[in-house]
Amino acid sequence: MADAGHLTILSGGQTGVDRAALDAAMERGMPCGGWCPAGRWAEDGPIDVRYPLRETPLAGPAQRTEWNVRDSDGTLLLTTSAASPGTELTVEVAKRLGRPVYRWELDAPADAEAFRGWLRAHKIGTLNVAGPRESESPGVHASACAYLRAVLP
Repeated sequence: MADAGHLTILSGGQTGVDRAALDAAMERGMPCGGWCPAGRWAEDGPIDVRYPLRETPLAGPAQRTEWNVRDSDGTLLLTTSAASPGTELTVEVAKRLGRPVYRWELDAPADAEAFRGWLRAHKIGTLNVAGPRESESPGVHASACAYLRAVLP
C-alpha cells in the first residue's frame, strides 16, 4: 500500500457492519465492493444494487465470508458483546488463510492512530470489514458507521 488514501473496502453487504462499511466507503468516494451470496441475499431482503457487490455461486453466507477474506489483505472486525457466528467464521477463515485481523469492540472510543498504524504495518491496500448483522446486535450499523467515519483515511 503506497498510502492509506488508496484503501479499497470489501464487505458482504449484510445488514449491520457489512453495510456500514459500504456506506462509509461510498460517502468518502473510496473504492469498494466484495462478494455477497447468490441472489444478493441479506436478512432484510435482496441487497440494493447501489452496493457494488458480486454474487457467489452459493446462496449461503459462508462462501461470501471466505471469498471476502481471501480477496483482502486484512480484515477489520467490528464487534459488540452479542454473539455472531458469521463474525467467528471470519476469524477462523482469516487464521486459516494467514490474513491479519484488527478487532475493535464498538463500545470503546475510536482510536484512528492505532488503526491506521495497523494498516501501515500490514501494508493493507484492500480491507475486508466484517461484524455482526443488525438482528444480532441492534444499532450496530450506526455504531459501525460512526467508527468508520472516525478512522478511515
